[in-house]
Amino acid sequence: MLRHNLSTHSRRAVAHPLPKEVEENARCFLEFVQRQIHTQDLPLSAIAAVDEISLFLDAEVLSSDDRKENALQTVGAGEPWCDVVLAILADGSVLPTLVFYRGRVEQVASVPEAILLEARESGYGDDEVMEAWASKVWRKHLEGQNSKGMLLLDGHRTHLSEEVLSVLSAASTLPAVVPAGCSSKIQPLDVCIKRTVKNFVHKKWKEQAKEMADAACDSDMLLQLVLCWLSEALEAIRDCPELVQQSFLVASVLPGPDGTANSSARNADMQEELIASLEEQLRLSHESSHDEETDPHEGAPAEESATPEILHQLFEGESETESFYGFEDADLDLMEV
Repeated sequence: MLRHNLSTHSRRAVAHPLPKEVEENARCFLEFVQRQIHTQDLPLSAIAAVDEISLFLDAEVLSSDDRKENALQTVGAGEPWCDVVLAILADGSVLPTLVFYRGRVEQVASVPEAILLEARESGYGDDEVMEAWASKVWRKHLEGQNSKGMLLLDGHRTHLSEEVLSVLSAASTLPAVVPAGCSSKIQPLDVCIKRTVKNFVHKKWKEQAKEMADAACDSDMLLQLVLCWLSEALEAIRDCPELVQQSFLVASVLPGPDGTANSSARNADMQEELIASLEEQLRLSHESSHDEETDPHEGAPAEESATPEILHQLFEGESETESFYGFEDADLDLMEV
């Protein structure tokens, strides 16, 4: 992807051609997903997409009198300061967002209603993050559904640990594992929501850092700010259920209203419209335009350029399947594409 100057965050990523083998994997995956939705008669409220946003904090930069805006990043090395688990439903709903904070909470005044906060000074292992989300959010959601479920997630090994698979199996949920290299096209959260939430939090912190350039700011104070910004972004998304629904359509997870898939060009047009709509709701439009005008990399937005770190995260991971109650092993075998 780097060689061909492809980006994982293009505003028309769903129309970008993939290598032939990867494209075939995506096609087989979507056929499998749509067939399971039809044969299992899954309601839209039981079909979800989940993914994480990791936030990295440089405490030394945070405590300095300058460069504060560089203290909080969405790409970094080492253990994340926070992991934010986002999940959306095909019926247009947004599930509670689970935030994992590496630290001891001492002065967080309040946690917004749509957010669940887990804090531990020693932090959380990758396996623990998804296991806790599956138990505290997904299983609780399905308790009132009286149906099987489907969960779209990437193939990172921590998403498919024995503990996570056990929780999903107990909830009669099939993990639909997005093939490696395909998330930018067929993961509904990657259509517009995940990228826009990341850009929104980054923008709010840059503004806040300028205002408090000479003021003290610690990890607890920053956590409270991030929770408020996440709540603001989630409220805008919840107010636009059609945007969430269309994210599943653009990712081709669901067929169009007439039962047929949109053309690649039509999906790309819709993706641009969804991104622009959410950016407008979050007042990101002006900054996005400014970035596109000023970035030195041939007009590409600075936060959308293809970086080795992002590409590594996209292509790493393992995929495996297990038997799940209510699903045939033959169908599960089709996931190993």
